[in-house]
Amino acid sequence: MIQFAEQIRRRGETIGLVPTMGALHEGHLSLIRAARRQTDTVVVSIFVNPLQFGVREDFARYPRNLSRDLALAKREGADVVFAPSREEMYPRGACAIVEVEGLSDQLEGALRPGHFRGVATVVAKLFNIVQPTIAYFGQKDYQQAVIIKRMVEDLHWPVRIDVLPTVRESDGLAMSSRNVYLSTVERRQAVALSQALKAAHEAIRGGERRAQALRRRMQAVMRQQALIRVQQIGIVDAATLTPVAQLKGRAAILVAAFVGTTRLIDNLLVDVT
Repeated sequence: MIQFAEQIRRRGETIGLVPTMGALHEGHLSLIRAARRQTDTVVVSIFVNPLQFGVREDFARYPRNLSRDLALAKREGADVVFAPSREEMYPRGACAIVEVEGLSDQLEGALRPGHFRGVATVVAKLFNIVQPTIAYFGQKDYQQAVIIKRMVEDLHWPVRIDVLPTVRESDGLAMSSRNVYLSTVERRQAVALSQALKAAHEAIRGGERRAQALRRRMQAVMRQQALIRVQQIGIVDAATLTPVAQLKGRAAILVAAFVGTTRLIDNLLVDVT
């Protein structure tokens, strides 16, 4: 992969990288299509990164279907799929990590200690290996995108980070590889996450600016579903991830909840005058 990327670079051509953990869905495919439009060579990485899973999380059962992923990536115009082994990415004795302090410690980082250290470390490795001109991420993992942008800026990486809108099912549920865990009843109730965000958006359009009032409104929507357990609702400055009491400027509303035993996340960006 390194040698191939160097050849592309020497020809003066651009590389678009779509980092994934596989189990590709329409959200991933929209990123591949964007890379195909904007860059000369499209690389899709597939690696289920053990460093970003906690000890009681779903690393062992995370959905894996490489042959299906290869077919989908090829269909959407990817030139290369880079699917390294764990031993290649983390050789025996490897001990270097990358951590973006501050941004990684709150919201998802507070609920999943070490998660963003694992994300930053694997993304740094992928950037070094693939040498992308542009790397593509989805807005669904909003905090991740903010952290990666900060890492690139702080470390002076010559990589442009493009964050594309969340792709949703027809009823509004954000597409996620973990949606396959949901039972029929859980899937029906899971749409309450996006409905809660929609309720917050409508309240903001109606003039509500108090974060606590928005939080209560979202909780009321999700509590109507018996299988949903709200874990966190964060209302923060979109750039710094600092919690806000009153919305002003660009804000991010982030929700994490368990639907049955499946943990899902979603978010909404709003511009408030």
